Parts: sequence; C-alpha cells; structure tokens
Amino acid sequence: MATQLAPEAPFTYRSSPTAIEAYEEWLAANPQAAPVHTQPWDVSASAIYVEDRWGPIFAEMRAKAPINKVTGTPYGNYWNVTTHKAIQHVESLPELFSSSWQHGGITIGDPPEGTDPAKLAERQMPMFIAMDRPDHTGQRRTVAPAFTPAEIARMEAEIRHRTGEVLDSLPWGEKFDWVDKVSIELTTGMLAILFGFPWADRRLLTFWSDWAGDVELTLASDLADQRFEILSEMARYFQGLWMQRMGAAPTPDLISMMIHSPAMSKMSPLEFMGNLVLLIVGGNDTTRNTMSGIVHALDQFPDQRALLEGNPSLIPNAVQECLRFVTPLAHMRRTATADNELFGQQIRAGDKVIMWYLSANRDETVFENPNKLIVDRPNARRHLAFGHGIHRCVGARLAELQLRVLLEEMHERKMRVRVAGDVQRVRANFVHGFRKLEVVLEKR
Repeated sequence: MATQLAPEAPFTYRSSPTAIEAYEEWLAANPQAAPVHTQPWDVSASAIYVEDRWGPIFAEMRAKAPINKVTGTPYGNYWNVTTHKAIQHVESLPELFSSSWQHGGITIGDPPEGTDPAKLAERQMPMFIAMDRPDHTGQRRTVAPAFTPAEIARMEAEIRHRTGEVLDSLPWGEKFDWVDKVSIELTTGMLAILFGFPWADRRLLTFWSDWAGDVELTLASDLADQRFEILSEMARYFQGLWMQRMGAAPTPDLISMMIHSPAMSKMSPLEFMGNLVLLIVGGNDTTRNTMSGIVHALDQFPDQRALLEGNPSLIPNAVQECLRFVTPLAHMRRTATADNELFGQQIRAGDKVIMWYLSANRDETVFENPNKLIVDRPNARRHLAFGHGIHRCVGARLAELQLRVLLEEMHERKMRVRVAGDVQRVRANFVHGFRKLEVVLEKR
C-alpha cells in the first residue's frame, strides 16, 4: 500500500444502482439465464429465502441426511452440512477444510462460467477470512485490537448516544421503513467510526457492502465488470484515507491499524480491497439484518416481547437468542484439501462443503423448540451465527454491544415496534435478512 498514490482529481463515486436492482434488471433482460434449481435439497436457491420457506427443507435434511451431496446446481456440486455438531467439527479442522481464496473461498459462489482466467487472476481479492494459517493469523491479529473488551467498553457511550439520537428521530404512529431509518443508519454509522470514514459519505459503505456480499452476482457474468469497477471505487476512496494517515501517529481506527501492522502494511491493492470487503460486509450486513430481524421476531412472538418488556435483565440473553433465530449469514463454505470421511460420508479432495448456519441454529438436538423465539432460552449462546473456531467473527463483541444497546434504549423509551406494512427479505443464499420492513411505533 505504501507505493499507491491517493487520487488527485475530483472524483464522483457512484451510489446506484444497488446490487439487487442491477441483478433484477439483468434477470429481466436475460430470462433464459435465470438459475434453475431442480434438486429438492438444493438450498442455494435464493427464492427459498426471499419467500421464507427454507425451514422445512433444512429440517427434512437434518432428519434424513444431515450431510448430503447435491449435484448439477447453478453453483455446481456441493455438500450440505446441516447440523450443529457437524459444522463445529468442520470448523475445528481448518487444515482439512480450507477457507482459502486459492481453493474457492468462503461462499458457495464461484466465478461466472467462461471468465477469462487472466482477468480472474487480476481480480482475486484475498481477505483474511478467506485465508488459512499462517496468513490468516497475522492479519486477524492486526484488526483484533479494535474489538477487545476494553475497546468495546470505550465505544459503548458513543454507541448509546448515537442509538438514542436515531431512535428519537423516528416518528410515532406513522409507518416507516425500519431497515432504512434504523438498521442501516446505525450500522453504517458504526462502520464510519471504526474506519474514521467521512460522515457525510457513510451511506457509500452500505452501497459497497451490498455489491460485495451479494453471492447471486456470480451467476450474472455481465455484471462482473460492473461489480469490480464499483469495488475499485471503494478501494480508491480508502486509498485516499490511507495516504492521509500515513506518517501520522497511530489512532484506534482500522485504517491506522493496517498502516502500522507488519502483517498488513504492505498489502497489494487487491488484498487491501479484499480486506475492506470483509470488514465492511462483516460490520454491516450481519448487524444490520439482526437489528431488523429482532423487531420482526418480537412482533411474531408477542408473548416473548411481553416477557422482555417486563424483565429488561433478559436483554443480554435475548440478544443471543435473536442472533440464533435470525442467523444473518446463512452459510460459509469450506473446500476439502484431502479425501476424508465426514460422519459416514466420503468427502473427496476439492469438494465444496457448505456449512448452513441457518440450519445448525434450528437443530432440534441442541435447541428445544427451535422455531420459536425464547428470550430466556438457557443455551442461546450456543448459536453458530458468528461461526466457530479460528474464523469466528472477530467483531462479535461489537455486534452484541450494538444489539444490546438498541434493545436497552428501546426499553428506556417504552418503544414497541409493530410490523405494519411491506416486508421484503433479501434475495440471497449468503446474507439472510430484510431489504424493507415497514413498521409503526407504539408506546407500551
């Protein structure tokens, strides 16, 4: 990074179309290219998530074949791993089940068919979540200080102040979109603080996050160039911040931490871009969708909402239960590096192994009555929403803090959120959450 130049001329960063708008426009123009899912257990089909009908499919797999292989899907052949125990097992063997971008990375998607290998090589964006040891260790260690208990405690007052400001700006008794007014606003603001990102441009972080995290875009070969151009704009913006802070004293923001890190200060441009994608998607999509999922779930289960309203000491546990129930990232991928047996199934070197966190968090052998939100669930913390093992989410504590503070500040204001209009879920098999959630605020 030290050899890169900051942009000199004024530059206009695009903020449209959104990733989903571009994908839907592409599908409308190319209906013959729409992905066709014919296998009953091909849970890569985004339709089952946008229509919220994934639960029974995973329940059937857990009962009949917890580890099973599907073939001939739009994402190729892959293994479904659906139970809590099996996913923990896979995550605990990172040398056997690789996360590395060199083996395919962490999502079910692969580059569009027919992609020029030379162009693909030029556009590989390594990130530490998609690395194996030892590379993963050094880069994760660089950003980990931003998420220590002491640093989280330091940020709490600011998070509480900002959360209060956002909640106090909401209209009472009028319908509005919770995703836009609360979830996006709070998470992009938090990212801006973590990066030391200019406040006026913070919504660019959401725009970039969606283009970076939408796995379905890998099915649209015509959008590959547009996606790379948009992520290159993201890198251009951050390169400017990098150059501004080079030579300055270390500060707590993530850009400064990278600059002063032996493991990350000499990153290539594409590696820099990859780690930005990781930190932005990880800090935005997961918390954003859980913030929306919490209010939707509490509206679905009014008995649990009443329990929480009557006993706010349950809020920390309720956060864990909501993470389990919502599961904002549906899956993670691993690739087998050698032939092995996984709970009776013969996995071959090179096989794509998909760990469905959504399913593990509804595993009946671990969570009693798993399809119900239970805010005082004794073992809610056993959820796998943050993953497991060496790749467990580095920002988990910060996400938990943001969610806890949101519930506490809502309780302080006697704020009850009622779903009262359009509910649109994300059309994706990776990010699991809401595009739109129209609600009305009521005093309890």
